[in-house]
Amino acid sequence: MSFRFWKRVRIAPGVTLNLSKSGASVSFGPRGAKFTIGPRGKRATVGIPGTGIFYTTTLSGRKSGAGRSGAHSTPTAPTVPPEDRLTLGFLKRLITPDDEEALVDGCRELIRGNEDKALEHFERALHLADCACLAGFLALKKGRLQKAADYLTMAAEKHDRLGRHLSRYGISAVTSFPITDEVTVHVRPDLRGVLLGLVEVYQRQERWKDAIVCLERLRELEPDDVVVRLSLAELLLAAHPGDKDACRRVVSLAEGIGNDTPVHTALLLYKARALRGLGLLTAALETLTAALRRKKGRSEELLRALRYERALVYEELGRLRRARSELEKLYAEDPDYEDVAARLGFFVKT
Repeated sequence: MSFRFWKRVRIAPGVTLNLSKSGASVSFGPRGAKFTIGPRGKRATVGIPGTGIFYTTTLSGRKSGAGRSGAHSTPTAPTVPPEDRLTLGFLKRLITPDDEEALVDGCRELIRGNEDKALEHFERALHLADCACLAGFLALKKGRLQKAADYLTMAAEKHDRLGRHLSRYGISAVTSFPITDEVTVHVRPDLRGVLLGLVEVYQRQERWKDAIVCLERLRELEPDDVVVRLSLAELLLAAHPGDKDACRRVVSLAEGIGNDTPVHTALLLYKARALRGLGLLTAALETLTAALRRKKGRSEELLRALRYERALVYEELGRLRRARSELEKLYAEDPDYEDVAARLGFFVKT
């Protein structure tokens, strides 16, 4: 299975994008892990209230063609609760290995919203790549970072078996989690999903080097993925503030990038920050001006981030009047944005 972003992913301040190549989109997302459980085939997706889970069920019944009699139409099947579709019958349990029972039982508890019980089931069969993967994502959601790292590492070591047992039981699992403070992705249990999970774990543990190694490995798998480039650029600047080598790498990541989509625009923002870090202020200003030429589809939050960065560049260039003008406009729109009030000389009593 190839890496896919599902639904919407927040990549940088205010970024929203549909990635047609991978059938995915980008926007805001909460921290945590969400799971989608359901059989494969022609499907309809229904949310389970209070659980944050969507159940995907196969649709059955024949299509009615011209001249076909309605006398032979297939009756509507009775509605079956999602958790019941993942319940192994008594006879089937007699011949189903215990570890595979743990996987199915864990998925059923996820649908019911019993995450602790689900994790207990998955932890009984960590030698199965799928159990290790799902256990890792659940541990990540619960803040059990070392366990999450251990489980996801196990899954990565057995990545060629990821999805094998889930497919055997007709289960389709999609996991949603952030890999940085701004990035939330929706992935299937595969090597790419596991690597992104490890990136998030390592960032929370402040293991910056390990997180960067995972993203570099992911970039080898998806060298042209602008989302991965942006994630790596942001991580490099966050992990190594002011570091010249990190700035040069970010500029390199943005090589050849236009301003086609909001994600491209966000990468230009990080490129400008890196150029400013290198003291290349004219180049940074040109990059920001180019990024701001396209506003359609770009959120106000992203546009403000670009304008704020441009104000900082104006300041360092000594063009103080232009810098103040930009800051005043930002203050009028949002008095609490970044340190705009302080830069304008306003002080708020607390």
